Amino acid sequence: MTTLRIAVATPDGERLSAHFGETPWYEVFTVEDGRVVSRERRAKPYNPDHDHEPGAYAEQHRRGRGGMNFFAPIRDCQVLIVGGMGQRAYEWARSVGLEVVPTKGKVEDAVRAYLDGTLQPEPRRIHRSVGGRHHHHS
Repeated sequence: MTTLRIAVATPDGERLSAHFGETPWYEVFTVEDGRVVSRERRAKPYNPDHDHEPGAYAEQHRRGRGGMNFFAPIRDCQVLIVGGMGQRAYEWARSVGLEVVPTKGKVEDAVRAYLDGTLQPEPRRIHRSVGGRHHHHS
């Protein structure tokens, strides 16, 4: 039996998050032999809902700290589907062995398309930093 875990960055469990650094959750799908057998929600580090200090999450993100920690809750996953992500976070995700698929849409649709082999990555959703700020391509 082949097991695959797919993490999806989401603000609400329904939609893909356009800004990975600001998203509070991962929806993690466990797939066995091509079928989803379970789904769970995992908090992403520096989640503003769990921080004791208001704004600490956004400040950590701006300073580029804790980036590798973003991936600690999904170290058992092989795939990360995102709606948008900065170049630095993308490189960190790749360095911990994740296949990163930037795309748009709804969480369940993206997972289904990935499993069907029809999910189209959209590389322009990886944002380059320009002068310390993200530069978004439309």
